[in-house]
Amino acid sequence: MIQEDLSKYNPEGSILRRAQLRELEILIEVDKICRKHNIEYFLDWGTLLGAVRHGGFIPWDDDIDISVRRKDYSRLCKVLKEELPENLAFQDRFTDWNLPFLFAKVRDKNSYFYEDKSTDTLKYKGIYIDIFPVEKVPSMRWKRFLDYPYGHCIRAFHNYTDAKDKFVSALVYPFALVLVLLTRFVNLFIPSDMVAPCYGWRLAYNSYSTRDVFPTKRMAFEGFQACVPNNPDAVLKAYYGDYMQLPPEEKRRVHNTKIEFYDE
Repeated sequence: MIQEDLSKYNPEGSILRRAQLRELEILIEVDKICRKHNIEYFLDWGTLLGAVRHGGFIPWDDDIDISVRRKDYSRLCKVLKEELPENLAFQDRFTDWNLPFLFAKVRDKNSYFYEDKSTDTLKYKGIYIDIFPVEKVPSMRWKRFLDYPYGHCIRAFHNYTDAKDKFVSALVYPFALVLVLLTRFVNLFIPSDMVAPCYGWRLAYNSYSTRDVFPTKRMAFEGFQACVPNNPDAVLKAYYGDYMQLPPEEKRRVHNTKIEFYDE
């Protein structure tokens, strides 16, 4: 039970709170499309943590993360491109080469959300939700081995890095790509019940059982019944350990530095 008053981070009417509510609107639209096409998504990362610990956003959080199985990811991207309402835009590296991420986003067209120097090179720059694919992994030892070339080389090749990183990434990129494709093939034949996020960074090293996620269930998130893993406790423990413990105040910080609204 949280005793501390956390409303100071996102009081009603604040820029952060308005951004959170705009992100909730995007989630609701994505949820409609997922239900229409029988695609199971689930709240993930800090968004799942917020749903369980706070009943909505972590008060200082400024984004929404959802995940889908890799087999559903391409299909979801396709239908989002075709069926999002006019005020929203689908964005990935195929629709916007300057996006410095390998996963997809759904963006609000009537706002501006600054993240870093890459923001102003993008076609759409608004408030967003992130969509991550998760995949079966034969072992976490293999996952860690794969994530160095995948997470550090392929991501660095596309992202905004210094000249040295860019040069090294360009050299290693073809070998990393072959390794990734080989892993996709191997995963088809090695029995495994464990899944993990596809793209390499610290939390991606934590896997959990498919049975802990699917079938998903509904849980209140800011008053909306969103999809979450059927055992969110197991997933959150895999990510964060004692996830109900609040971080110290100095670690309660948002990612964003500037948000603007154009339609209010």
